[in-house]
Amino acid sequence: MSTSGVQQTAEAVARYAEDVARLKTTIGRVIVGQDEVVEAAVLCLLAGGNLLLEGVPGTGKTLLVRTLADALALSFGRIQCTPDLMPADVIGTWLVTEEEGRREFVFRKGPVFAHVLLADEVNRATPKTQSALLEAMQERQVTAGGQTFPLPDPFVVLATVNPIEMEGTYPLPEAQLDRFLLKSMVPNAGIEDMRTILDRTTAEEEIRVEPILDGDRIRAMQALTRQVPLGDRARDWVTRLVHATRPEAEEAGPLTKRYVRFGASVRAAQAITLCGKALALAAGRAAVAREDMQRIATGALRHRIVLNFEAEAEGIPAEKIVAEALERVGAG
Repeated sequence: MSTSGVQQTAEAVARYAEDVARLKTTIGRVIVGQDEVVEAAVLCLLAGGNLLLEGVPGTGKTLLVRTLADALALSFGRIQCTPDLMPADVIGTWLVTEEEGRREFVFRKGPVFAHVLLADEVNRATPKTQSALLEAMQERQVTAGGQTFPLPDPFVVLATVNPIEMEGTYPLPEAQLDRFLLKSMVPNAGIEDMRTILDRTTAEEEIRVEPILDGDRIRAMQALTRQVPLGDRARDWVTRLVHATRPEAEEAGPLTKRYVRFGASVRAAQAITLCGKALALAAGRAAVAREDMQRIATGALRHRIVLNFEAEAEGIPAEKIVAEALERVGAG
């Protein structure tokens, strides 16, 4: 690479890191004490993936998504999932219109046609309605009445689930869970964070967030994320890590062999790699390191590991399986 090419790359990386820092700071003006969750949301945006947020009510899940949308010059859509929600309520429906004495079918787009989509309490929707989101999340398009409509670019789904209220909910199928790039656990606020939240949310004036990045800039950052090279050692490490979550693999540890029914798929390796690249650029580096991927491994793997009945009976969480896999793979 020429000297000018090296300089251009360095400038692009520096601007990327600066924009990520600005975006996190802007969101942090509203969201308090949720740095890891904010980082996960930003990573999913930059890697072109979707985020699943799990937490009890009142932890700021919906506010986080709304604030992310406000910080971007992008359209925002919201789906409040309920058992009576129909697929047409998500993707849209065909209507008959009459103009100048002529009737024709017109497709009225649903809330899924937005750059940033919030699927609130997604596990309250029926499996039929949940399946309507699968094509949108994976293919970035929807099909209705035999016609296919592309979704806005960029497009990211941020879905929330409530882990403590199970009545009237439908478990997310593994195929849909696999479409989420990361799953982030949203904790309750601590004492100091709660004091700050009270000061910000009960004051006379509400904090307003102004857009700092537009669609063109987000698309450019997504493209740069994929251009980050992946070295042989890093690629070998992530493939061995994912393989170590599979009970039939030689690399699998005793916990994995005993409690795991199905290990992570290749999408897990893709998620870890893409998010690792985004983390490297956010740190001002043009090459992904194993430490970047190790940092995001739990978020990429926890929802892709299917535990057996024995694990559920004994209260073995997926995070414990991930920790064992990370320990066995080691420094690589």
